[in-house]
Amino acid sequence: MIWLGHSAYYIQLAGKRILIDPVLSDHAAPFSFLIKAFDGTTIYQAKDIPEIDYLLISHDHYDHLDYATVTQLKDKIKHVIVPLGVGSHFEHWGYPLEKINENDWFDTLTLDPNLKIHTLPARHYSGRLFTRNKALWASYALETPKQKIYFGGDSGYGSHFKTIGEKFGGFDVVMLDSGQYDPRWSLIHMTPEEAVQAATDLKAKALLPMHIGRFTLSPHAWNAPFKRVSAASKTAPFQLLTPIIGQPVLLDQPFQQYSSWWEEIK
Repeated sequence: MIWLGHSAYYIQLAGKRILIDPVLSDHAAPFSFLIKAFDGTTIYQAKDIPEIDYLLISHDHYDHLDYATVTQLKDKIKHVIVPLGVGSHFEHWGYPLEKINENDWFDTLTLDPNLKIHTLPARHYSGRLFTRNKALWASYALETPKQKIYFGGDSGYGSHFKTIGEKFGGFDVVMLDSGQYDPRWSLIHMTPEEAVQAATDLKAKALLPMHIGRFTLSPHAWNAPFKRVSAASKTAPFQLLTPIIGQPVLLDQPFQQYSSWWEEIK
């Protein structure tokens, strides 16, 4: 597994290549001069991405669904998995209908006998430039005979985390919204401390904080989420994983320890 920055991940699981919420452009907005990526975080481009078996999109906000990225990757993608309504974007952008799989919460897609992809709830909303809540938003569970991985998408804290944790009996790794928080957005984004509680509710063995480290979408300091989630995880019943962008997380070995690299960057 490789964190590509913000909420984007490349995962190799059960012999399949999975790409989640890729935003490889240097901005996360409808106009290129808005919400620019931090210097040094645009180390991957679409040409660097190999053929992908499953592209997963959690919702259609610009920092999760990037037109430039997904259109450049179109010929490399075998299957697109999206919440209800998000498929219309891909259809409009030239993706063949047979590639697009739209799912409701609690739907399970099994395109390979060794990999189940579960679409699950999140507490958020959707929308592009002139639309709001015309499509669903979601989280995902990736389940193989040996491993379970949870991708929380964007979400405020809620009882759904405990429900999902009980439904699946825990997860090996969870990736959770831990940044771009603000008291005004408490229902749709988590603080780092809430992410730690959500990981506990999910019965996680390891937490990867996300929605951080690439764009400024909130008034807090860029490295504040890393500091807060690190402090809140010291007594947590799971391991905190904080790779820098591009640093692998090996899923078939004991998790390694990562440095507090954010303390060294000014």
